[in-house]
Amino acid sequence: MKTFRIPVSASVSLNVRHRPAAGPGAARRPYLLLHGMLSNARMWDDVADRVAAAGHPVYAVDHRGHGESDTPADGYENAAVVEDLVVVIAALGLADPLIAGHSWGAHLAQRLAAEHPDLVSGLVLVDGGWYEFDGPVMRTIWERTAEVVRRAQEGTTSARDMGAYLRAMHPTWSSTAIEARLSDYRVGPDGLLVPRMTSEQVMSIVASLQREAPVDWYRKITVPVRLLPIIPAVPRLADQVRAWVAAAEAALDRVDVHWYPGSEHDLHAEAPDEVAADLLRLAHDVNAPPVDRPAARVVPPESRRQGRG
Repeated sequence: MKTFRIPVSASVSLNVRHRPAAGPGAARRPYLLLHGMLSNARMWDDVADRVAAAGHPVYAVDHRGHGESDTPADGYENAAVVEDLVVVIAALGLADPLIAGHSWGAHLAQRLAAEHPDLVSGLVLVDGGWYEFDGPVMRTIWERTAEVVRRAQEGTTSARDMGAYLRAMHPTWSSTAIEARLSDYRVGPDGLLVPRMTSEQVMSIVASLQREAPVDWYRKITVPVRLLPIIPAVPRLADQVRAWVAAAEAALDRVDVHWYPGSEHDLHAEAPDEVAADLLRLAHDVNAPPVDRPAARVVPPESRRQGRG
C-alpha cells in the first residue's frame, strides 16, 4: 500500500491511499473510493484489498478535514469537495475510474458523475446517494447528530476505551476496521480523543446536503449504477428508505439494486466480501452493452432475492 499527497489548492492537500492491482490486471479500470462524513479512507481497507487482489488498482481519498488530509477553516460544501475530487482524478491520471462512495461519499460520487460525466465510468452507492436530508425524518436525526458532535469536542474518551467500545458494538469487524474507525479522531494533549473537525465544520457539510436533492442528479447520470441500501431498524425511516430507493431506481438510466437487509450503515466494514463483490460486478456492468429497461415497478425488499453476494 502506498500513499500520496495531492494538492487541491494553494493551502490544502489531500491524502490518498493506493493499492496497485495484483497480478496481470494492471490494465483493468481503477477504482476511486470515497468515505462518508466523519469517516476516513482507511474504512475502505478491507474492501480495497479484495478489489486490488482481483486485478484493479484502487485509490481511496481522505476528503478535506478527514483522515490524514488537511483541515482548512472552510470549504466543506459538496460543490467544493467534488472539485477536490476532479483535481485528484487528474493528478493521479485516472482514466474512466469506477467510483464507490459510502454515505456522504455516495452523494459526492453522484454529483461528480452528474457534473463531470467524462470522468466517471460507473458508480456504486453504499447506503447513500438517495437520502433526502431536508425532510422531517432526517431533520430530527441531524439535530441529534449535532449534539453528539458537540459533546465529542469535549474529549472524554481514551483510544483504549473507544477501541473496547467499538469491538463490543461491532464484533464482526476486523481489527483493520476498528483501527480505521479510531483514526477518525486525533489524540489530544491529555491523551483523550478529539474529532478532527469542529462542530461548525461538520454542520456545514450537513447544511450542504440539506440544500441538495438527489433527484437533481439522477437524470444527468448515464453510467451504470449499483445501489447498496440497508433497511434501517427504525420502521418510519425504513419505509422512507424504500421509497427513496424506488425513486432512484425509476429515475436512473442504468441501475441495479442489491439490498442488504439486517445490515448496519458501515457495510464496507461489516461485509467487505459482499461489498467488494458488488464493486467488481460494477466493472462487469460497465463493460456490458446497455439494454432497454421496462417501466420501473416498485418491489418491496422482502420480495426481492434476499441475501448477499
